[in-house]
Amino acid sequence: MSQMPLTYPTTRVSDVVDDYFGMRIPDPYRWLEDDNSPETQAWVEAQNKVTFGYLEGIPERQAIRGRITTLFDFEKFSAPFRRGKRYFYSHNTGLQNQFVLMVTEDPRAPGRVLLDPNALSGDGTIALNGMAMTEDGRFMAYALSVAGSDWLTWHVKDVETGLDLTDEIQWSKASGASWRKDGSGFYYSRYEAPIEGDALKGVNNDHQLCFHKLGTPQSEDLLVYHRPDQPEWYLGGSVTDDGRWLVITGSQGTNPESSLFLQDLSIPDAPVEPFLDRMDAAYTVVDCEGDLFFVLTNQGAPRNRLVAIRKGQLEPSQWQELIPEGKGRDVLESVSLVGERFVATWMRDAHSVVTFHDLTGQVLGELDLPALGTVTGFAGRRDDFETFYTFGSFAYPGTLFRLDLKAGRSEAFREPKVDFNPADFEVEQVFYDSKDGTRVPMFLVHRKGLVRDGQNPTLLYGYGGFNISLTPAFSVSRLVWMELGGVIAMPNLRGGGEYGLAWYEGGRKEKKQNVFDDFIAAAQWLIDQKVTSTPKLAINGGSNGGLLVGACMTQRPDLFGAAVPEVGVLDMLRFHKFTLGWGWKSDYGSSETKEGFEVLLKYSPIHTLKAGGHYPPTLVTTGDHDDRVVPAHSHKFTATLQAMQGGPAPVLTRIEVSGGHGAGKPTAKVIEERADVLAFLVRNLGVKVPAEFAK
Repeated sequence: MSQMPLTYPTTRVSDVVDDYFGMRIPDPYRWLEDDNSPETQAWVEAQNKVTFGYLEGIPERQAIRGRITTLFDFEKFSAPFRRGKRYFYSHNTGLQNQFVLMVTEDPRAPGRVLLDPNALSGDGTIALNGMAMTEDGRFMAYALSVAGSDWLTWHVKDVETGLDLTDEIQWSKASGASWRKDGSGFYYSRYEAPIEGDALKGVNNDHQLCFHKLGTPQSEDLLVYHRPDQPEWYLGGSVTDDGRWLVITGSQGTNPESSLFLQDLSIPDAPVEPFLDRMDAAYTVVDCEGDLFFVLTNQGAPRNRLVAIRKGQLEPSQWQELIPEGKGRDVLESVSLVGERFVATWMRDAHSVVTFHDLTGQVLGELDLPALGTVTGFAGRRDDFETFYTFGSFAYPGTLFRLDLKAGRSEAFREPKVDFNPADFEVEQVFYDSKDGTRVPMFLVHRKGLVRDGQNPTLLYGYGGFNISLTPAFSVSRLVWMELGGVIAMPNLRGGGEYGLAWYEGGRKEKKQNVFDDFIAAAQWLIDQKVTSTPKLAINGGSNGGLLVGACMTQRPDLFGAAVPEVGVLDMLRFHKFTLGWGWKSDYGSSETKEGFEVLLKYSPIHTLKAGGHYPPTLVTTGDHDDRVVPAHSHKFTATLQAMQGGPAPVLTRIEVSGGHGAGKPTAKVIEERADVLAFLVRNLGVKVPAEFAK
């Protein structure tokens, strides 16, 4: 079927041309940027008709979907956290579209339903996307998002009665909520309301930190802090556990550097004043004692350290170092202060290590972990001697643990029951050399007894950007791929945060090509080591990872057997013109400067496709409500690739209706999408589906 000719919908070609520093660049599909246009909507419908017709013709598709559904159907819990006498956690019975928020006074006993998003829409497309409880656990501020959009609407619920108050806050984005200690109201961030028709694509500028007083309309909310002189700053506010300080964080787009400001809430109408406002490093306040702040930072430590900074003593020479930068290439990822000790989570070659420290930083011990994997959690207050964490890995479903800090004992608290045998699979970490000799780690996961004969279907997944790290995690669709005989390969590319600031810096802006070179080198290593071969090798990534796939398949179309760029940033000359895209200049630079334009044009996937090129079978995915990476990126790339494809391989796009960038996607849609991606790969890589899948 992969060689069958497909008739694609006709895509109108316009005569739009832009002038970049004297170079004329055509943009023939500019009209696809208008998501409200009837012509765009008709194009989406026509493309989906071709794509789903193709997918429905794959006999193995239903069996794959059935197996994913079976494996997905297990009980899931989030880590509980306590406010007052109550514990809050999320729960999913297995196949519910959205997790249900629960509350209980005993975390070992079943809780009662506090908020069930599944009851808010028939198709599960309304998601809980943020929450914050008052210190006594009486009220909850919670945010809902619709159809995958990043826009948030905040509400307030009385936890005791389960009833909503009249409070409603709109046009919030990139925001959490933080209550004042007395429960009188909470801080949140918002933008001005967009003009009609622009909600999903209009540029968002001038983030504002506001205070909402409980029981009042949003029109009366207090503007606490904003920076009209810095329209591209994100602003967030968090009240310290003692209730005294409002810590305001400002950051320039997605740059890692940040500035901190303070407002003393013990003084009525106290001004906001600078604290660490040089925007010279990343700063995160962990906790405080009076006017002494415990701060996680990469100032003077590219792999991070914990320091104590007294207000007014802002020179690094005046700081007290509590937990120094790690040895070797260890990265200090996060620190929490709970049970009168610091709990430090480290990243060592892209997997987790956890250590305990007293309040002077002295090491008290290390947490024994069950395998090479990833740890999250350890929430709590300083006087809480009970905390929870989740551990997971590729073949180890996320398991919830309870940690008794007084006894120093950890126990499994909620163990998922997934229909597979972890002993059938193995995880190994290998290292390979990139084009410039840089040593890059990569995880390989597969069934035990893998024969390296070059015939193993392999899914190479990557990201490589924004200081984000890829660490071991359990995924049902990956497990199904391995049950099909496939290999999962996940390299830790430069541009990520796996080895700290230097690793990140090595893959951004003018060094972005290093990321693509790392990924291409991973593919070549897999082929050289006979793990797989080009006809059996697929590449996949989402968002910035979609850019990765798009760039690599245009630079080395001969190397891959299939490509699946998901919700990708694919038009590098115009990404900054939509919603929050301007924030990505930190990683990409911008076509607004001659230097940035010249760098971006060299790898922009839409602009590096060549007419008549033989590109691998490609499935482009996006959502019509994606207001982070607007669907125009995927639409324009699809239209260009369909027009320029010189070989017989299919070029398809799967456009999720009422779907966004990924967060909050209903379980049913997740299962359908992953089944379609695997079915596409099974057909185009020639994977033989085991007979037991059809049972």
